Amino acid sequence: MRVPMENELEQLKTRLTEIHDLQSAAAVLDWDQATYMPSGGAESRGRQLATLARIAHERSVDDALGKLLETLSPLTSTPTNTSTDASLVRMARRDYERATKIPPAFTSRLYDHMSKSYNAWTEARPANDFARMQPILEKTLDLSREMASFFPATGHIADPLIDASDPGMSATSVRALFTELRRELVPLVEAIASSKQIDDTCLQGNFPEAVQLAFGEKVVRQLGYDFTRGRQDKTHHPFMTRFALGDVRITTRVNEKDLGDALFGTIHESGHAMYEQGTAKVLDGLPIGQGASAGVHESQSRLWENLVGRSLAFWTHFYPALQEAFPSFRTVPLKTFYAAINKVERSLVRVDADEVTYNLHVMIRFDLELEMLEGKLAVRDLPEAWRARYKADLGVSSPDDKNGVLQDVHWYSSPIGGTFQGYTIGNIFAAQAFASAIKAQPSIPSDIAAGNFAPLRGWLTEHLYKHGRCYLPEEVMKLATGAPLHIAPYMNYLRTKYSELYNLG
Repeated sequence: MRVPMENELEQLKTRLTEIHDLQSAAAVLDWDQATYMPSGGAESRGRQLATLARIAHERSVDDALGKLLETLSPLTSTPTNTSTDASLVRMARRDYERATKIPPAFTSRLYDHMSKSYNAWTEARPANDFARMQPILEKTLDLSREMASFFPATGHIADPLIDASDPGMSATSVRALFTELRRELVPLVEAIASSKQIDDTCLQGNFPEAVQLAFGEKVVRQLGYDFTRGRQDKTHHPFMTRFALGDVRITTRVNEKDLGDALFGTIHESGHAMYEQGTAKVLDGLPIGQGASAGVHESQSRLWENLVGRSLAFWTHFYPALQEAFPSFRTVPLKTFYAAINKVERSLVRVDADEVTYNLHVMIRFDLELEMLEGKLAVRDLPEAWRARYKADLGVSSPDDKNGVLQDVHWYSSPIGGTFQGYTIGNIFAAQAFASAIKAQPSIPSDIAAGNFAPLRGWLTEHLYKHGRCYLPEEVMKLATGAPLHIAPYMNYLRTKYSELYNLG
């Protein structure tokens, strides 16, 4: 067996970097479409994105790339070889094998359609116009099934779509995880609902946009989001995007009647961004120079948003600055504010949901998209199915589609299936990682109360961020915490926090 040559590794890195650069160029166009692009550019933007996607896909399945990976395969013959080069070849091989199953022409059609779908959604949601989106969503569903059909050996039609976002997960494993979690969550929700409810009227008021944006920026700067390698802009549905290690951007939206919308959204996206900014420099431009999966990524946004950003320690430090920025809070005690931002309430909108009920929103979406993919639920019946599930699971029913089936961008900007489970996986792993960080460095809670976030960020960088996508998600979790994904730390966190808030005993 011939030992791989250094120049072959360099050839591989050059090819992979070129593919990455094409994908990054498409990401810039995506970011522009969601922030500054005039509405007249929508049709052309879809074509442009489709062109870049097709070219990148063609390079991703080039025979020469396959031959290089085959030549370099001895690097991966030993599972214990965890060098950067071995990880690169291992992940590039996985990407190549997946990409070769999908025709480049399909990729072009998909990107063109999803661009048009997103632009239509930005107009249809505020207009509460599901009728406009129905035929578009039907086509999205057809394309999603077509994508799944390229992987016929899987156990469930959704498996290839789930695996694309969360490698190693399947419809069966996600359902099992959700069943276990639901069994623990529902009694907690019911216990809280039967308790004295928290008064959150202090959160109602008028909060000027400029002040909200300035305060949010102040917070995430201190958390560690590096604005010399990033920026924040407004959009319809907040997101983070990475073009390179030196250019990781976040977006937010502002509701002047709701302080939390922009603030916690900004902290959430900065969590994603700090993960990307923390990857090792040697990985930049390569397919391993990014987050490990949707679920691992969401663990970082949810960790910073909730376990840090909604903690009493966090507001012990930041509350005086909030009172200075928004004078209406000067007469509100810290404990009252802390309780208000953690109020548990059965509600309609996922992104506004509290920590305890949030995962029920995710489970509803996951079940509905599996039913659509299986052919058990027609798109035309989706709004009614949505309302029925919300009534059954959360005891609320949306009076419109704007806050119902149109509320999330995901089904209108990407294939159906394989997106929402990442949020719950993220919640679970966030608590697992946070507990491991505190076990290793017990001073972290007091550091947070003092406004020092470097110890937590440093631990996360060393045990998670710097590795990028060198490992599969389950390997990342074990590497960081010493255990596979499990719900015990998450449920312990929720029970401890909310038993105190609601005097559950």
